[in-house]
Formats: sequence, structure tokens, C-alpha cells
Amino acid sequence: MRVTARGHRFGRRRTGRPTTVAGALTQFTIAGTVATLLLGVAGVYALQRAGRDQATEDAKRVTAIVGEGIVRPLLTPELMRGDPEAIAALDRRVRQNVMRDPVVRIKVWTLDGRIIYSDEHRLIGQRYPVSDEDRKITEQQGAEAELSNLSGPENRYEPRGDRLLEVYLPLRTPAGDLVRFESYQRFDSVLASGRETWKAFLPALIGGLVILQLVQLPLAARLARRIERGRREREALLRRAVDASDAERRRIAADLHDGVVQSLAGVSYSLSAAADRVASNGSNGSGGGEEALRRGANATRESIAELRTLLVDIYPPNLQSAGLQSALEDLAAPLSRGGCRVVVDVTTESMPPGVDALFFRVAQEALRNVAKHAEAGQVTITVERSGDTATLVVEDDGKGFDRAAVADVQREGHVGVRVLEDLVRDAGGQLTIDSQPGQGTRVRAEVVLA
Repeated sequence: MRVTARGHRFGRRRTGRPTTVAGALTQFTIAGTVATLLLGVAGVYALQRAGRDQATEDAKRVTAIVGEGIVRPLLTPELMRGDPEAIAALDRRVRQNVMRDPVVRIKVWTLDGRIIYSDEHRLIGQRYPVSDEDRKITEQQGAEAELSNLSGPENRYEPRGDRLLEVYLPLRTPAGDLVRFESYQRFDSVLASGRETWKAFLPALIGGLVILQLVQLPLAARLARRIERGRREREALLRRAVDASDAERRRIAADLHDGVVQSLAGVSYSLSAAADRVASNGSNGSGGGEEALRRGANATRESIAELRTLLVDIYPPNLQSAGLQSALEDLAAPLSRGGCRVVVDVTTESMPPGVDALFFRVAQEALRNVAKHAEAGQVTITVERSGDTATLVVEDDGKGFDRAAVADVQREGHVGVRVLEDLVRDAGGQLTIDSQPGQGTRVRAEVVLA
């Protein structure tokens, strides 16, 4: 099984957040500018649609005014019958008051599909099929608009190359007959009218977005400064807490070393000296006193060794003064006393203090797992440096483990692999664990030196 945990370069924070107010403000400015541009594009699109819809409504209103005010009074029975004089009268009124840009065509239809008037005289009197949809539009109240289908036979005289907006309006003649009035307008002219409408609002939109962005910048700067100040305060509190914890651990270790350990060392020497005196006085046979004294001395020395191991756990040695080799040997001493052969090979001592401490912690956790779970006969600890990369390898010949075992350990809340991963990942390194049941375990921690 192979488990890998990666981090960033050593010495960087994992979060990747901006380290300065300027960096945070730059990110906010970029994000705000992008958001402003997106809002601007969306706003322009909305204004364009609103302008086009407004221009279409204006075309409907113009058609209604023309139909009701100019065309409807001249829809006489004579016009309905096709009288030339009635057609000429309506034609004069239409050309004088209606036929100007964007209007390019006027038509008046009966319900049965006959054109009773058009400014294109060749259409007057022509009859074309009327669909049910067109008949329903005619019978409805109010104007409707759509792009004209210029491929229809009734539109064969319309100007080519232009899109035409066709506006329908039902009209009642003075005699009460229902007809359909159609106005054809150049769609590009209609759009131009709408464009003028939304362009009038565009400066206000852009100005509002720019002002909003400018107003947010000082607020963002103030917020970034507060966050940065809070981060620095939290880091200072954390450093003080860590320093206080280290100081307390150092005090406890010093008390144990200068008190209990020294007292036990003195007891050990006294017991050994007493055993020697008993032996020299020839009193060995009286109740086995010499043997008891020597057992007590040995037990005392073992207790001292265990206490010194505990001191290493409570407060690791100064790695800069004692050296990583010595610290790792002290760390592995309990395994050696338990019958496991431990080989420590540190080929370099020139590493940053943070890397020394990291490797010490990883080795400490790895050896703890070896002692608890591995049942190993030999453990090899290797530290080496190649260029800008430092590597720690802790390898044992124990019983190993599989993925299910790792899951059980993590689920039960033990440290093990999870702690090793967190240690290296938090420091920005890379941790690899190789293990197979019955084939031992190999823990490799690799750090790129900054």
C-alpha cells in the first residue's frame, strides 16, 4: 500500500491567502473589475432588449395613430368597392402624412384576403389566402408586430435586402366592416430608434457601476487591514501559546532532570556502592543482600533511562546543539532496549532548524507506531540531503499493514498515519508510506528547502 500526502514548499502557509493588505486589495480590485464588466455587459444587453422592445411598442403606437387617425376615416364604402376616386383620396393622404422613414409600405385587407388599398397600386384588388392565425389576429383588439416574411406572394414588391417589421392593426370602417391595416417599417430603423433609447441610459449605468466599485475599494482596504491585523494578532497569540507551552514543558523536563533523575542516579550509585561493600565484607550469604542491592541498582538505572526517554518526548533536545543524529539515537533508545536493532544514519547536519524539528517529529511518530504495532526486529533511520531536498526514511522489517488496517486506526481515533500526514503536510512537505502485510513499512518524508 502506498499513501502520499503533499503540501506546498516548506515555510509557506497552506491556505494561500494574501500575505499583505495590498495583495488582498489587488485581488478584490481584479474580482470587482471582472464583476463590474460582467454586470456592465449584462446591463447593456438588458438595455438593448429594453430599447428594442420600446422601439417595437413605439412602432405599434405609430401604426395605431396612423390607422385610427388617417386611414380609418377614409375607409368608405366606395373604397371597399374599389372606386378609383376613393383610392386616390386615401393615396394622397397616405403619401403626404405616412410614407416616410421608417414606413415603406401600407396595406389594407378585408377578412377574405382581398387588398383594398396599398401604396403599391399593383396589389390593389389582389386576393391572397388568409391563414387562421392571420384571421385571429385581425379579430383581436390591439396591434401586433413581427418580422415580415418577404417570401410570401403578397410581399413580392417589398424592397429586398431590408428586414421589415410588420405591424397589424384591426380597424372598423365607418360602416362597421372589420379590416386589417398593415404598416411595414424598416427593422434597422426601428432598432436604431431603440439604440438611441438605451444609449441614453448607458452613461448612467456605467457611471453607477464605476462609482460602486470606487466606493467599495476603501471599504475593502479597511476590511483587509482588519483581517490582516486579526491574523497577526492570532499568530502572535499562537506564538505566545506555543512559547508558553514550550516553556512549561522545558520547566517540567528541567525539574525531572535536575530532581528525580539526579536523585535516582544518586540512589543507583549508592546501591552499587552498598553492594560492593557487602561483597567485600563477605556478607553475600546473609539473605542475598548483595544480589538485592544490585537488582535495585539495575532497576534504578532502567528507570533513569525511561525517564530520560520521557524527557525527550516531553521536550526534545536542542537539535542545533545536540544534533539530529544524537536526538534520533536517544529517540530510538527504548526500541534498542526492547531488543530491536536500530541503525541511525544522518549524512548531513546542515539543514534549517524547522526541517530538523519536522524530521524529529516524523521519526518520533514512526518509531512510536513501530513499537506499538510493527513487532519489528530491525529499524533503519536515514537522513540525507540532495541539493535543495532533504529526506528522512524510517524503515522497519515488521508485520506491515494494509489499507483496511489504516482505516481502522483512523476510525478509532488513533494517531498513526493520520498524524504523520498532518505533520508533513502542515510543514509543506511530502510524505510517502509504503507497506504490505508481512513486508514491513517504509516511511519517507521529503522537504524542498526554501
